[in-house]
Amino acid sequence: MTARLYELYKNKIRASLKQEFGYKNEMEIPKLQKIVINMGVGEAVNDRKALDGALKDMAAIAGQKPILTKAKKSIATFKVRGNMAIGCKVTLRRDRMYEFLDRLINMAMPRIRDFRGISSKSFDGRGNYALGLKEQIIFLEINFDQIDTIRGMDICFCTSAKTDKEAKALLQAFDMPFAK
Repeated sequence: MTARLYELYKNKIRASLKQEFGYKNEMEIPKLQKIVINMGVGEAVNDRKALDGALKDMAAIAGQKPILTKAKKSIATFKVRGNMAIGCKVTLRRDRMYEFLDRLINMAMPRIRDFRGISSKSFDGRGNYALGLKEQIIFLEINFDQIDTIRGMDICFCTSAKTDKEAKALLQAFDMPFAK
């Protein structure tokens, strides 16, 4: 079973992007390559169990097992030693990526308090978009009664677009709610 947004991309979005930007080759048309979800857990320095809660939440949100991210070097002021586990991340590709994007846009983002759209200034110049969320409880997979603390996360959309304008057109075609 293929994801709903992938079918939309194949049938409608590719054709509209090809017409809008005048691509001659099918391989030039931008596509979503991966979505990386990162959750930094600063309190993991003092409390190892805080990282376990973050791993459980991330697995529920993404639908696959996250990997631990470790500190590259020691920083004495933050009490961080080299190779210490300080967060987790997940890289989503193919069907899981499109299913997560569908849940993010249609179910999670409408649950954000005082939501007026996401900033269109978070592109990196090479067609990738980064988004920060303050709470993991906007996702329906998270049971509000079972969380220990509210954690934020970073979500990065990696596309094959060469410019920010092409990437924004791609994400807007998926109904990404950019602020006016």
